[in-house]
Amino acid sequence: MTTKHEQILAYIETLDVGSKISVRQIARELKVSEGTAYRAIKDAENKGTVSTIERVGTIRITKKEKENIEKLTYAEVVNIVDGQVLGGRDGLHKTLHKFVIGAMKLEAMMRYVDPGSLLIVGNRDNVHKIALEAGAAVLITGGFDAQDDVKKMADEYDLPIISTSYDSFTVATMINRAIYDRLIKKEIALVSDILTPLTKTSFLVTTENVGRWHELNESTMHSRYPVVDPNMKVQGIVTSKDILGEQHETIITKVMTKHPLTVNEQTSVASAAHTMIWEGIEMLPVLDQYQRLIGIISRQDVLKALQMIQQQPQIGETFDDLITSQIKDVSVGNESRYSCEVTPQMTSLLGTLSYGVVTTLVTEAGSRVLKKYKKGDLVVENITLYFIKPVQIDHTIEIVPRVLEVSRKFGKVDVEIYHEGSVVGKALMMAQLIDR
Repeated sequence: MTTKHEQILAYIETLDVGSKISVRQIARELKVSEGTAYRAIKDAENKGTVSTIERVGTIRITKKEKENIEKLTYAEVVNIVDGQVLGGRDGLHKTLHKFVIGAMKLEAMMRYVDPGSLLIVGNRDNVHKIALEAGAAVLITGGFDAQDDVKKMADEYDLPIISTSYDSFTVATMINRAIYDRLIKKEIALVSDILTPLTKTSFLVTTENVGRWHELNESTMHSRYPVVDPNMKVQGIVTSKDILGEQHETIITKVMTKHPLTVNEQTSVASAAHTMIWEGIEMLPVLDQYQRLIGIISRQDVLKALQMIQQQPQIGETFDDLITSQIKDVSVGNESRYSCEVTPQMTSLLGTLSYGVVTTLVTEAGSRVLKKYKKGDLVVENITLYFIKPVQIDHTIEIVPRVLEVSRKFGKVDVEIYHEGSVVGKALMMAQLIDR
């Protein structure tokens, strides 16, 4: 039986794209409390099926697929630029494929404006009309208003006219930043990308017995299975070790391991890998937002995905990328040594090297030196920062990692940071080593 939360989500998905949604309306039509309606609408917003816009309300939008994540809807643009919708509200759900800055003559500008684009322009009323006629939405910068006939035209064409107090350059930068952030997120592999769905895997139900485990083992050649109740909620895990010496008639709940570790579909692959390596787990059940089993991931799947990610070019740079790109190998003989210039982006409000940057430098230097001892991948378990002294902008520091201990599955590295011959930072890094 579906819950009220699920019923609301299903109802929202039946609404036409562009429909307005309110907590009170949902509560009244589905006879639920306003609290339940609010939580469901927020969940739908997280799923990307609705969008909430200040001074406009919540509207149903087309859910963007993962491959389309770098595109924005006009509704999202309103939120990004803190804008006000002057007209064409019914078109806020539409997706724009590009934006054009109208800082040129009209004839030249219109060569770049086509249906589905967004024209960023100032107080040029004639341009607003021509852009709408060409099928483009308009973002008016400088806080200017639009003429009444332009607003009416926007309503007729279902193309938003948006006003923002920011200038054109700032608006373009803000929209670019939003797209750029999404491109970085797009490259983060999630459990949902690699899981084996229920249609291709096997599981046991709490009412079944050990004999059923043997049947699955014979047909699939696997030895680990999640155990679920009739509502598909995971109750345990059963492995070959659990059923040793047990009779076929023994109920599976008597031999399974209860309260197993699980992940959800939005967990990153890197986080799942850390959990599996740290806990020594070979398989993890994957749950949906309602805590129901939707598939599994194996240790082999996770490690293979991590290796593929490392081999692929990344779109967009994270802050860690910007820091590690500054590191130069200045090793002398058998001593590993790295230098790095302290840029303004690497400093705190006081102008000294920030703790987050130090952590990144320690991780990178420690990882590099461990890979000289042992080929493969590693997962950093713990970094202990003993102390750090102020280092000013534009000064060069040297990072010296020394391996204290390394085994088949474990590594420990002491890392010292020097500036002009003096130690200005010291840390200890411990990592799990993974064979490829």
